[in-house]
Amino acid sequence: MKLVVGAAIAAGVLVPAVFGSFYQIQEQEQAVLVTFGKPKAVTETGLHFKLPFIQEVRKVNTTIQGFPVGYTEENNEMVEAESIMITSDYNFIDVDFFVEYRISDPVAYLYGSREPEQILRNISQSCIRNVIGSYVVDDVLTTGKSEIQAKIKEMIMAQLEQQEIGLMLTNITMQDSEPPTTEVMEAFKKVETAKQGKETTLNNAEKYRSEKLPEAEAEADQIIKNAEAAKQTRINEAEGQVARFNAIYEEYRKNPEITKERMYYEAMETVLPDVKLVIDSGDGVEKVLPLEKFSGGETVTADTEDNNGGE
Repeated sequence: MKLVVGAAIAAGVLVPAVFGSFYQIQEQEQAVLVTFGKPKAVTETGLHFKLPFIQEVRKVNTTIQGFPVGYTEENNEMVEAESIMITSDYNFIDVDFFVEYRISDPVAYLYGSREPEQILRNISQSCIRNVIGSYVVDDVLTTGKSEIQAKIKEMIMAQLEQQEIGLMLTNITMQDSEPPTTEVMEAFKKVETAKQGKETTLNNAEKYRSEKLPEAEAEADQIIKNAEAAKQTRINEAEGQVARFNAIYEEYRKNPEITKERMYYEAMETVLPDVKLVIDSGDGVEKVLPLEKFSGGETVTADTEDNNGGE
C-alpha cells in the first residue's frame, strides 16, 4: 500500500515536471530563458527544453504594434493635450499621428525598464512637438508632411538607441492636420492681438527713440561746444590778463612812480566814470581838477596861475 502511495506521489511530481520542461515558440514570438535570475534570449521558433524548477521562460510578442498620438483609438476622439501644437510662425494646429513599433530585444524590453511602451510614447510626443515647432503652419497643413514624418522618425530612432528599452520604431504616420477648435482659435486670436500690440508698442518706442535721440545728441553737442567756447574764452581772458599784468610789471620795474600814477588815474576813471579829469601842466606843475560838479553840469575852470593875481 505504501509503495502505491509513493509511486502515485512520484508520478504526480515527475509527470508535470517532465511536461513542464518543454515550451513552444511561435513564429511571431521570442522568449527569455531565466536561469538563477540571469536572462537569455531565445529567438528560434519551435520546441525548446528547460530545466524544471530551475529555469523560467517569459515570452514576448514580436509582431508590429502601435498607438495613436492626439486621439483615442477606441472612438477617435481628439486628445487636446497631445494634438494641439504650435508652429514656428506662432500658429496653433491640431495634428494626429500613429506610431508603429515592435520588440527588437526581449531581454532589454523585459528587464531594461519598467514601462517601455510609455517611454516610447513620451519620446514620440516630444519629438513630434520639436519637429512641428520648426515648421510654419502652411507646411504642416500641406506640402511638408512627408518631410516632417521623416524627421520625426529619425529623431525617435536616435533616442530609442540611447534609451535601450528593447523597442524599435517601424513607422510613424501623420494621420491628420487641421486648424484647432473654435475655443482654441479664440485663444489664439487673443494671443495674436497681444503680439501685434506688443509689436506696435515696440515700433512706436523705436520711432520715438529715432526722433528724440538725434535731438538729444545735437543738444549734447551744442552744450559741449558752448562749454568748449566758454573754456577757451576764459583761457584767452586769463592769458590776456597775465600778459597785461606782465606788461604793467615790466613798466613798473622801469618807472615805478609813473606807473603807479597811471594806474591810479585808470582806477579813478573806473571808479568814477562820470567825472571828467584834466591834467594841466602849464607851469610844469601837474594838477588834477574836476571840470564838472558831481551834482550838476556847471563848469569849473582853472589855470596854472591864480586868476586874481595874474594880471
